[in-house]
Amino acid sequence: MKTKILTILKEAGGFVSGQDLCGRLGVSRTAVWKVMKQLEEEGYKIEAVRNKGYRLIQVADVITEAEVGSQMNSKWMGRNLVYLPVTDSTNIQAAKLAREGAPEGTLVVAESQMAGKGRRGRSWSSPPGSSIYMSFLLRPDIPPYCASMITLLAGMAGAKAVCQVAGLQALIKWPNDLVINGKKICGILTEMSTEMERIHYIVTGIGINVNQQEFPEEIRDKSTSLWLEGGKRVNRSQLIAAVMEWFETYFEQFLETNDLSNLKEEYEEMLANQNREVLVLDPAGYYKGICRGIDKDGELLVELPDGQIRPVLAGEVSVRGVYGYV
Repeated sequence: MKTKILTILKEAGGFVSGQDLCGRLGVSRTAVWKVMKQLEEEGYKIEAVRNKGYRLIQVADVITEAEVGSQMNSKWMGRNLVYLPVTDSTNIQAAKLAREGAPEGTLVVAESQMAGKGRRGRSWSSPPGSSIYMSFLLRPDIPPYCASMITLLAGMAGAKAVCQVAGLQALIKWPNDLVINGKKICGILTEMSTEMERIHYIVTGIGINVNQQEFPEEIRDKSTSLWLEGGKRVNRSQLIAAVMEWFETYFEQFLETNDLSNLKEEYEEMLANQNREVLVLDPAGYYKGICRGIDKDGELLVELPDGQIRPVLAGEVSVRGVYGYV
C-alpha cells in the first residue's frame, strides 16, 4: 500500500484528499494516516491540510521497496522487488531467490552490503546511504556462451540511465565498468548457474557510486561518483528504475538474435576505449593495440601493430588504457 500511495502522491503533483486515497485503495483513513507517518519517518516531507488532503513536498533519498517501486516504469524487469536494508551481497541473495523459483526480472536492492564482490573475486566497498547495490535475475533460453553479453547490455543500460537521471555522460570500459572523466563510477558482475547446454539462471549485479563526496586515498585517483562529477545529489531509486527500464529495452533487442548484432553500433558509441591504444593483460602475455570496437558476440576487437585484428574474450583478461585506468 505504501508504494501505491507514494505513486499517487507523485503523480498528483498537488493535494490528494484522504477520502480519495481511501476509495482508490479500499482502506480506512487511519490506515492512510499511518502510512503518511511512516513516510515522514523515512524522510519524506508531506503537507497535510484539513479539507484538502495530503501533498508530497520533498522525496527522501532512500532505497526502499516503496520508493523504488513508485519510480518503476518497466514492463517486467524489477516488478518483483526485494529490498534488504543490509545483506551479504545482492548477487548472493538473488541467486538464492533464483534457486527458490523467483521469476525472471526479480530485482534485489540493498542499502548496504557486508560481502560485496567484483570481477575476478575482488571485494567491492559497500558503505550505506550513498551508493546503489542491485542485482537482477534472468532465465533466458540462450546458449551458455551467450551469457557474457548480459554484462555488456547492463553497461549500456547503466550508461543510458546515468545520462537520463544525472545528466552526465558515462562511458563503458569494456567489459564491466562505467567511467566518467576517466574514473570508475560503476562495476558490473554477471554470474550464472548452468549445465552443458542449458542456463538455469543468470544473476547480474550492479554497483554505482552515486552520492559519495570522498573516497579512500588508495582509490581516489581512479574512482568517482555522480555527486563529485555533477555537483548535486542524485535520486538513487530513480536511477535504479531507469537502469531496469533501459536494460529491459536492450535485453529484448538482444533476444531477437541472441547476440549484439542489433546493438553493436550503439555500444561502440559508448565505448571509452574506442579507437584508443589499450593494454591487454592476458595471462599468456601482455600486449598493446588499438581498440576497434566489438564483434557481434561482445568480444573486444584489438588491432595489433602488424594490422591483425585480435578478438579479446572477457574471462580472465583485463583491458586498460596505456596511460591510465581507461
